[in-house]
Amino acid sequence: MEKQANNSLKGIANSLRNHLKILIPLLLFSIPGIAQETNFEDGKDYILGGLTVTGLQSYNEQTVVTYTGLRVGQPIRVPGDEISAVIKKLWNLDLFSNVEMYYTKIEGDQIFLELNILERPTLNNVTVYGVKKRKVQDIIDDTDLKKGKKITESLIANTKNFLQNKYKKQGYLNANVNIATVADTSGTNTQNMVINVKKGDKVKVRKINFIGNEKLSNKRLAKSLKNTKKRKPGRFWKKSKYIEADFQEDLDKLVETYAERGYRDARVITDTFVKVNEKSIDLSITVEEGDKYYFGDIDFVGNTVYSDRVLAQVMGIKKGDTYNGVLLKERVADAGDPDANDITNLYQNNGYLFSTINPVEVSAVNDTIDFEIRIIEGKETFLDHVTVSGNDKTNDHVIFRELRTRPGQKYSKSNIVRSIRELGQMGFFDAEQIVPDIQNPDPNAGTVDINYSLVESGSSQIELQGGFGGGGFIGTLGLSFSNFSLKNIFNKEAYQPVPMGDGQTFALRLQASRTFRVYSLNFSEPWLGGKKPVRFNLSLSRTQQFATGYNSNGRLDVDRSRGFAITGVSAGLAKRVQWPDDFFTISHAVSYQLYDFNDYNSGLFNFGNGSSNSLSYTLGISRSSQGPSRIFPMTGSNFELTAKMTPPYSLFSGKDYKQLKEDIDETTQRLYDLQGDDSTEGQLEFARLQEDLERMEEERFKLLEYFKIKFKGDWYTTLVDKLVLRTNAEFGFLGAYNHDIGDVPFERFYVGGDGLGNFTLDGRDVVQLRGYENQSLTPYSRNPITNNLEQDGGTIYNKFSLELRYPLTLKPSASIYALTFLEAGNAYNNFKDYNPFELKRSAGVGLRIFMPAFGLLGIDFGYGFDTDSRPSSVGPSGWQTHFIIGQQF
Repeated sequence: MEKQANNSLKGIANSLRNHLKILIPLLLFSIPGIAQETNFEDGKDYILGGLTVTGLQSYNEQTVVTYTGLRVGQPIRVPGDEISAVIKKLWNLDLFSNVEMYYTKIEGDQIFLELNILERPTLNNVTVYGVKKRKVQDIIDDTDLKKGKKITESLIANTKNFLQNKYKKQGYLNANVNIATVADTSGTNTQNMVINVKKGDKVKVRKINFIGNEKLSNKRLAKSLKNTKKRKPGRFWKKSKYIEADFQEDLDKLVETYAERGYRDARVITDTFVKVNEKSIDLSITVEEGDKYYFGDIDFVGNTVYSDRVLAQVMGIKKGDTYNGVLLKERVADAGDPDANDITNLYQNNGYLFSTINPVEVSAVNDTIDFEIRIIEGKETFLDHVTVSGNDKTNDHVIFRELRTRPGQKYSKSNIVRSIRELGQMGFFDAEQIVPDIQNPDPNAGTVDINYSLVESGSSQIELQGGFGGGGFIGTLGLSFSNFSLKNIFNKEAYQPVPMGDGQTFALRLQASRTFRVYSLNFSEPWLGGKKPVRFNLSLSRTQQFATGYNSNGRLDVDRSRGFAITGVSAGLAKRVQWPDDFFTISHAVSYQLYDFNDYNSGLFNFGNGSSNSLSYTLGISRSSQGPSRIFPMTGSNFELTAKMTPPYSLFSGKDYKQLKEDIDETTQRLYDLQGDDSTEGQLEFARLQEDLERMEEERFKLLEYFKIKFKGDWYTTLVDKLVLRTNAEFGFLGAYNHDIGDVPFERFYVGGDGLGNFTLDGRDVVQLRGYENQSLTPYSRNPITNNLEQDGGTIYNKFSLELRYPLTLKPSASIYALTFLEAGNAYNNFKDYNPFELKRSAGVGLRIFMPAFGLLGIDFGYGFDTDSRPSSVGPSGWQTHFIIGQQF
């Protein structure tokens, strides 16, 4: 019995040894890194009798078998290269966490194999804690954690490292990210991922230590670190938070600071930070300054187009000047300013696109460095093809007429920059996305193509407003089409929803309430005749103001049978000129207004019946170079000087206006004396004199004569990044030719408030000055008849403002920028009262939102530091809220 048991055990051992002889080599192939080292000399040749795949959960068995490349009936060596290659191939898919190959049986020369696979789990859902909800999708997109992705150890580790590094780069040096996966029972072999982010506080810089500096002070070096500042109480405009990328950029600026002062060999040896606590670090920067150097001889080599003298003038560096490596680079090619006056632009603006300019240090003796500016001018380059793309609505000819680059012209970088500005100023395209693509450069032929890639933005606007004012509800409906096409107005197929594409402007506006109505129509063609930039403008308007009063119940009564109306028409031409430069425009306009009064009296109008006529000519000179966008200009300026004047009728009318003035003054004084006289004779005389005064006043202003001069200037300066300073100055003066006639009661200046020109019935200029109520800085005068103080409008005003702007987004769908401002200004009755230093001051903050369909919307919060001009006002104006509606840029 014992012998039989021993024989059985011996048989089992022999069988197990035979199986292990096959299994162990196969298992060795399933372990990456070992299969490559296996000796195949002990392998045996078989015929593959069958291959099964086990462990699959989501994949089809036949698909896996096909992918292995093994076929039943093929010769196969076990162990051998083919099995090793199959296992490697499956591992490289990164879809499986384990791959093993077994044989299940051997029948003669046939072997049957089993491929056992353990699939990796699939990602179903991702949950992120510790960040704002709106940031979750950004994290999922940045880490590519898409549903259906296979979850691997590498994926988890890479996601964790990416997020931790991301937040550390933002200043969260203590950021910690934990990732866990849990089984998801809703699917087969799926898991959910949970990401827990603990950013902690941003680390601030407590102290910055400089080591090794003797030539430049700690203060000078600290100042060169533009983005990395140590914590300092009271400094809110520059944060002290440590951002790694900003710090590394600042180290380069520190080296540049040395290079600007002659220390060309200066370098940062080490930079370290010491963690003080969870919220603070100390920075240590060790520098090696080196010696101070000076410029020696600067020779130009290879130049034939420009002489050494011309190039030396552009270079602007003389022998003996302190070495300045930064300045040298900028004078050769200033990468930060496309319009810079450097040698590279000098060549590229004159057709030499393929020119290269390299400053080469040829000798350094003691403290003096000699340079050669080596120039390869290349072949003169001309534009072959100029194309545009992306303009789905705007016709090609509207774009091409604004371009300063045309086929056959010499290549000019400055012309390309100017073309980008002109396209941005049109308002039809997103200025941020105008890209000039240089194509097919051919140095041998000296030709190049340019394609302007454009993104259309909305050019039509709808104005629909409702509010209360002027005695009741005010409704406004406005339609403005700034890319209109008049020639297609009868083409039904062109209506989308109106004919578009020719760059014309067509606007309709209706505003109405119980007390007034305003209708206006405007049309503008920027290229009259299509060949020259001559703008034609035509506008028609009709305004009606009804008489109002309050009944015994205190309610407003409106009498539509009494009132006055203004009917106006204006036509103008504006031509872009070439001198002094091609940013200048000269404009001419002729306008006519009929003021018609029907039993209507106001403080400005001393006659209730009759009419006045105003025929005027306006000459304007303007220079507009701001850009690149008209919505958010970052550079350039805009100046406008206009003179509006009527014919001096009194010079040739033959009327004795001096006597008329004396009669008016005498009648006015008599009316003033009769106030309070309740006798029948006094009342009859008062009524008669009032009729006489109205008649004389109508005669005085039957034909309005005046001149009106206005100046407005805006400067735009980019300070840092996209932080822009807008500087503004304005001035206006309304004068008379004949002092016996005096200043007209129209065309005056009303200062204060939001500056919106709604409900301007008499040609007035409404001037914005935030921090005060609308028109509250307009002077008052005493009515000689009623002895009441009445607001007549100023004949002189001046205004100054500083405005800091920063964009939150400049996308085509909506451009948004925040601002803060300082303003000062005032209005005056005459030169006798004029004092340019007696200004009303204010400060505040605001926000602007530009949407193509609705124009500019905004809100300002301003604080007025002074008392306004109203007689009842006492103390500072205080906080005022202003809503901005309309295209005011």
